[in-house]
Amino acid sequence: MSLTPHQEDLGVLRFITAGSVDDGKSTLIGRLLYDSKSVLTDQLSALARAKHKRTAGEDIDFSLLTDGLEAEREQGITIDVAYRYFTTARRKFIIADTPGHEQYTRNMVTGASTAHAAIILVDATRVSEVDGHTELLAQTKRHSAIVKLLGLQHVIVAINKMDLIDYSETAFNAIRAAYLQLAQRLGLQDVRFVPVSALKGDNIVYASDRMPWYQDEPLLDMLESLPVAQTGGELRFPVQLVARQDGSHADDFRGYMGRVESGAVRLGQTLRVLPAGRTATVAEIVGPRGLLEEAFAGQCVTIRLTEDVDVSRGDTFVSADSVLEPSRKLAADVCWFDEDALAPQRKYLLKQATSTVYVKVGSVDTVLDVSTLSHGTDKTTLAMNDIGRVQLSLQKPVAADTYDVNPATGAFVLIDEATHHTVAAGMIRSLAA
Repeated sequence: MSLTPHQEDLGVLRFITAGSVDDGKSTLIGRLLYDSKSVLTDQLSALARAKHKRTAGEDIDFSLLTDGLEAEREQGITIDVAYRYFTTARRKFIIADTPGHEQYTRNMVTGASTAHAAIILVDATRVSEVDGHTELLAQTKRHSAIVKLLGLQHVIVAINKMDLIDYSETAFNAIRAAYLQLAQRLGLQDVRFVPVSALKGDNIVYASDRMPWYQDEPLLDMLESLPVAQTGGELRFPVQLVARQDGSHADDFRGYMGRVESGAVRLGQTLRVLPAGRTATVAEIVGPRGLLEEAFAGQCVTIRLTEDVDVSRGDTFVSADSVLEPSRKLAADVCWFDEDALAPQRKYLLKQATSTVYVKVGSVDTVLDVSTLSHGTDKTTLAMNDIGRVQLSLQKPVAADTYDVNPATGAFVLIDEATHHTVAAGMIRSLAA
């Protein structure tokens, strides 16, 4: 696949594979790496000698390219998130192979939190017929719901193991129709479908001649052409560290280090420091290679201000005309990670951007039933892997956005202050002072 004159470099695409156990996620990624010539010779030799190889004869067990833990190879399941990198003529890719087992849903959320797209795998041999309707597995529904909550831009449904159902177009269409109903109920927007055999390599990198009825692109071509929305919007610069030099001198250097999460900051621009609300002017922007006139989203810089104002880690720089105000009450969708259930009225630590504050869970409004996709109101707590809407009260205000406006400042994690376990990940849906 060469880069033709009318094509352009579309930049880095981060994507995850998700689905139920044994849907073939690791095998699909291994095949994708192998067929795109992204596997080194010594890696292939190591795979051929692997003691936990689950294929016969000289056939390569592609899942071993991503299942790196010994426990994963012994059990034949993915436990941790495995990241892999590869490049084609059109773009660079960062893949997160996420676990399918319900027990490791929290790892799947971790992998999906920074992704642009998701490949949802569906095992064509495990889809059942219930009262004349095609029924998808519960984990397929759960992972699709999480993909929606996290706001991933694209979903590719890879209907796998087509070789085991004689490459049936009828079966593919039935599964496609069932998932389209699920996507409509969840509100997923850009959904694409591709029939594949990860083991045999059908429609992964090259179009399969065993499914002539499928006229669309193979998986890699889809991934190469997916557009990635660029981060724009208003300036958000959470301060990570206050850098001091020659602190005993009157003219000492005081800079504020962090990453521009959205928008841009310019030399001479007037900023507002939240949550305090003080204003100051940008005197200097220092990048890794020296002084800058302007810094954009994704850049890590140090900002020096003309005025001597009180700024510390956890504060956020916004433009002077921004309407953003600090919030102490949040409504959020939360995915619960911990084995101990959520304890309403108990204090947790909320880490959002670079700020960490105490928070109390006021109430659990609804809990998602992944089987029916209904939002029940009869539960008062969240158990491990539950997804629910909760009300949060913060000890002090933070500068936050709703997740759909700005994921960088609209996401958070909850931490148990006693055990220091990360007990939940959340997406802010509404804010109040």
